[in-house]
Amino acid sequence: MHETSKLERISHPIFEKHQLIVSIKRDDNIHPVISGNKWRKLKYNLRFAKENNYTGIISFGGSFSNHIHALAFASQQQGLKSIGIIRGEPNYASNYTLTMAQQWGMSLNFVDRKTYRLRDDSDYLRNLQQKYPDYLLVPEGGSNKLALGGVGEIITELNQQCEFDTLLTPVGSGGTLAGLIQADNNQHQLLGIAVLKQDGYLAEQVNNLLSNSSHFNNWQILSEFHRGGYAKFSKEDEQRIVNFNRQTGFVFELVYSGKMILALLDLIEQGYFPKGQRIVLLHTGGLQGVGGMLERKLLNSEDWSVPDFK
Repeated sequence: MHETSKLERISHPIFEKHQLIVSIKRDDNIHPVISGNKWRKLKYNLRFAKENNYTGIISFGGSFSNHIHALAFASQQQGLKSIGIIRGEPNYASNYTLTMAQQWGMSLNFVDRKTYRLRDDSDYLRNLQQKYPDYLLVPEGGSNKLALGGVGEIITELNQQCEFDTLLTPVGSGGTLAGLIQADNNQHQLLGIAVLKQDGYLAEQVNNLLSNSSHFNNWQILSEFHRGGYAKFSKEDEQRIVNFNRQTGFVFELVYSGKMILALLDLIEQGYFPKGQRIVLLHTGGLQGVGGMLERKLLNSEDWSVPDFK
């Protein structure tokens, strides 16, 4: 496990045209399997589970979830069992993501959408904890207060690696942005790019995770770049990311970091950033999701390769 991820300068004609200095925090390279913010958020959850003699961890996710994928492997590596509460039908068990999760020892419990919507309901969670008393319950996406310390280490690393003005990150469940906010302590501008449709929900999630949310005034979530909703994008969006990947030599997927890239390009065209702005992009990993999208024929197979995590 590479505890510190590299920072790499990224070149693109639009950055040069607008005189912007852009770098990528390569959290996608932390580990071949548990990459990106998933490891950051799981790190102290796993440590807490072991220190408190839990048998394993139980958490939630969709049938192609990056979090479920990472949790299964990380738990196995730490000698912990894992249970995934999966939104969807049992026949999804043989898909790209969940096949690997089961190989790493995860037990799958499939639930319908109505039940899955109860994943934050206190009565539902209390009953689940009673059913699995020796398992640590971790929220969807790994976003809880234990996650904040791991994510906050990104800021510690960046302060040692460079000087910057703005940090961009995709936002799905709020834990990554909350951890960055807490650790940054109003030093830089933090921009979260919402990857799903929401009306204040993510900001509320972030504030709930922060112990003293009113103290922090250097962040915002931009909600207009979700491209139609969670995991939704157009063929034009896909081609823009494919072109960007080819031009820069980096690979971004279309659910999380890719939407951040598309938002960045749109914001630059709108004149959002002043000349000379030093921007860091947090690459949150998630590349295993490409395999699931290729499996479902949602991507052009000529432009993408299947990640090999097996």
